Amino acid sequence: MSLIAGTIEKLEVRREVSPYGYFLGAGDEEVMLHYTELVGSKPKPGDKVEVFIFFDTEDRIAATMKKPHLTLGEMALLEVADIHPRLGCFLEMGLGRQLLLPLNELPELIELRPQVGDKVYVLMEHDKQGRLRAKLAGEQELAPKCFAAPDSWKGQTVTARVYKPLQMGTFALVDGGVLGFGVIGMVHSSERSRLLRLGETFEARVSHIREDGRVNLTMMQRKEVGRDVDSAMLLEFLNSRPDKSMPYSDATPPDIIKQRFGISKSAFKRALGKLMKEGLITQKENWTHLAQKEDSSNE
Repeated sequence: MSLIAGTIEKLEVRREVSPYGYFLGAGDEEVMLHYTELVGSKPKPGDKVEVFIFFDTEDRIAATMKKPHLTLGEMALLEVADIHPRLGCFLEMGLGRQLLLPLNELPELIELRPQVGDKVYVLMEHDKQGRLRAKLAGEQELAPKCFAAPDSWKGQTVTARVYKPLQMGTFALVDGGVLGFGVIGMVHSSERSRLLRLGETFEARVSHIREDGRVNLTMMQRKEVGRDVDSAMLLEFLNSRPDKSMPYSDATPPDIIKQRFGISKSAFKRALGKLMKEGLITQKENWTHLAQKEDSSNE
């Protein structure tokens, strides 16, 4: 038989070679099981042991009795343990050693790349030299494990983990809790309050359940809640300015509103409308002013 990195094999202990470990046999092929890779009691020649096959730090085929989080072709959620700017991310795979997620698997935009502590769904595969590496799991691998969202999820706040970050939208796996693996969801760029990076978790509200059981998510607050929060933010902004005025109004372009306040033009107008109705602000010549108690029309 031929030993393949990333697989689990049951091999016979042929001999012990101190101070290194044991040579395990696989036909006319042998592999070293180092003493540091033992789990449980020491085996004896003739015993059969179950081992995971991998490449050691010198690119030699080796064996370990430690159990990895995944094997060749399998998918798992692995934590980012380290980041190398030229190589990619190193993932903890449960053996006391790490699995490389190459740079070409990561988003081009650095802000979208995972950070240490984030977790990513990956498959274990071979590179061109036969060494083990990770590949990002996509919809093809995730979808068969997912379930259709129940109707009761509509309007609920859920926790999701990013598996594909794009400029136009973010694809994520919504935590299924006791129901199972999860539900595939998407946050359109217009429904994001910020960029979401690969592997991070975030909270969002289920805005729509599609016919295929997948969900649309929004990070924006409900209009009535958002209006109160946004109006309080604008009021605080006006109070912080020396002249209690700002060069923003209903006529200000949406991109400027988004850049300055981080909210949409419609949300901005709703907040202004609330403040004007309450008599707290006035507008004149595309400026918004904090209303004076003595004379709310002096601007």
